Amino acid sequence: MALVLRVAMQFVGILLSFLGWVLSIITTYLPHWKNLNLDLNEMENWTMGLWQACVVQEEVGTQCKDFESFLGLPAELRISRVLMFLSNGLGLLGLLVSGFGLDCLRIGETQRDVKKRLLILGGILFWTAGVTALVPVSWVAHVTVQEFWDESIPEIVPRWEFGEALFIGWFAGFSLLLGGCLLNWAACGTQAPLASGHYEVAEMQTQCAYLENGTANPSV
Repeated sequence: MALVLRVAMQFVGILLSFLGWVLSIITTYLPHWKNLNLDLNEMENWTMGLWQACVVQEEVGTQCKDFESFLGLPAELRISRVLMFLSNGLGLLGLLVSGFGLDCLRIGETQRDVKKRLLILGGILFWTAGVTALVPVSWVAHVTVQEFWDESIPEIVPRWEFGEALFIGWFAGFSLLLGGCLLNWAACGTQAPLASGHYEVAEMQTQCAYLENGTANPSV
């Protein structure tokens, strides 16, 4: 039962982490971090991401333009680029490291301590990837709220609002955090199963102990 629970936690943990990693990549390149709806022209909507700004018109369609200067961007967008790249890299590294620590993988079956350390390291990498994904998304959301309720801006001026990418980024960050927690729980909270070779060695040691004492093995 403990083995089944351990394998199940590893499977769910690695699945959530993989889902969070994929969603963090989508969040990085999705041009919907902010949305702007024009009251004067309801047929035209603006969206903004980390790399480009787009305008959506019913007659023309979607037209996007990349940001020409990195230094010309607001601070939250510049740092968000770096942190999202860091999150994507840490998530990929966490998948590679924790993958070799799974019990279902036969590689290194006799080295249980090494596989346990790989699972713990993978969980820590997923934690870090989750935090580095949540920070830029939450920062951009905080700045958007501040600008939306800024009383110094005239009410007639359109305000940016939350885009779909922010919600995807929040879900990605929490998925990475939860996946890392499950992997660390599986590594530290449950006992690792012995490899097949360890079972044979343990049985031989038991048989030798009974022979030295001159008694029969009760399991026979």
